[in-house]
Amino acid sequence: MATGAKKNQGANLPSAALLPFVLISFGITWGLVGFYIILPDLAAGWFGQISGQHPIFFLATWAPAIAAFTLVGYHGGWEGIRRFVARAGLWRCSGGWLAFLVIGVPLVFIAGSWIKGNLFSEGFRFESVGGVLAVMVLMAFLGPVEEFGWRGLAQPLLQRHMAPFWAGLAIGVTWGIWHLPAFYLSGTVQSGWSFTPFFIGNVTLAIIVTPLFNASRGSILLPALFHYQLINPLWPDAQPYDILLLLVVAAVMLWVHRRSFFRRDSGVTSVFISRAPD
Repeated sequence: MATGAKKNQGANLPSAALLPFVLISFGITWGLVGFYIILPDLAAGWFGQISGQHPIFFLATWAPAIAAFTLVGYHGGWEGIRRFVARAGLWRCSGGWLAFLVIGVPLVFIAGSWIKGNLFSEGFRFESVGGVLAVMVLMAFLGPVEEFGWRGLAQPLLQRHMAPFWAGLAIGVTWGIWHLPAFYLSGTVQSGWSFTPFFIGNVTLAIIVTPLFNASRGSILLPALFHYQLINPLWPDAQPYDILLLLVVAAVMLWVHRRSFFRRDSGVTSVFISRAPD
């Protein structure tokens, strides 16, 4: 931590932190993944072949969280980190949001798989219960950790200057572009996907999670749970119909939350929690 920041312990993060957040996030992810893309033999010789379980892949995935904690520590010291992490303890929201997270998101994948025609024809993808539990734990330490950066830091900083819809849209676009190198890296799931639908999906998801984020007073936990549900290995393969159904969900969210979505004073703007969660 910078000693100069100690006098500002617990103070809110300045909006200017958004630029270094983006630079650090892209620098780590694009630098590591780019090394494997541009110099694959050298990278493999140094660190081994890349895969979704490789430590380098984890580090690249955690880049937004690493950037967030770096900036929070610099500007707020240990007290700032404590108050930032405390937002991961915010869990209260309406019953409707909880139902959406626990039931609604799985139903999107089930319905998409039914439309695709593989809901009952696709067998269980894992050889044992232990295998699926291992993958579920692995997934919990990948994508959801990103939320310390996207929703933990970027969302409140952007909502100081624009309405929640535009903040969510900006994060969705940035989030999608940030994933781009993975589509050129063999050994990752994204290497077999098309980028355009994935990019549209990222923007859609960022819009969907925005009212949940604000309704929960800036929770990091609930967006992380939403992120986890999206990559939960239990749900059936529903591409591309899951994206189409999520677009419908986003449209419904826009209509239901149309008043708060476009009001600049309706979004959470603090990176540090003001008090410990109840």
